[in-house]
Amino acid sequence: MHHGEYKTVGGKLVIADFRIRDDRLCDVSVSGDFFLEPAEALENINQSLEGLPATASQEAFAAAILRALSPDVEMIGFSPEAVAIAVRRGIDES
Repeated sequence: MHHGEYKTVGGKLVIADFRIRDDRLCDVSVSGDFFLEPAEALENINQSLEGLPATASQEAFAAAILRALSPDVEMIGFSPEAVAIAVRRGIDES
């Protein structure tokens, strides 16, 4: 299991836990002490990262998350970039 963390400038913690199988992310679970409206959008974030290559850039992870979220989603205390940093750290630090 890979685990990455990132503390945002505002002090919110973003955690990404996942596995890498065949050089692709799987079993992705994002959590932390941030707020998300609607809360169900967290599943969209997790799914947006499933299957992406572990070699993808931080920018590519953030772009995939952004594409998966509808315009009415509010990310409070974190951003797609913050999640991407946590994922990248989980890959790089293992």
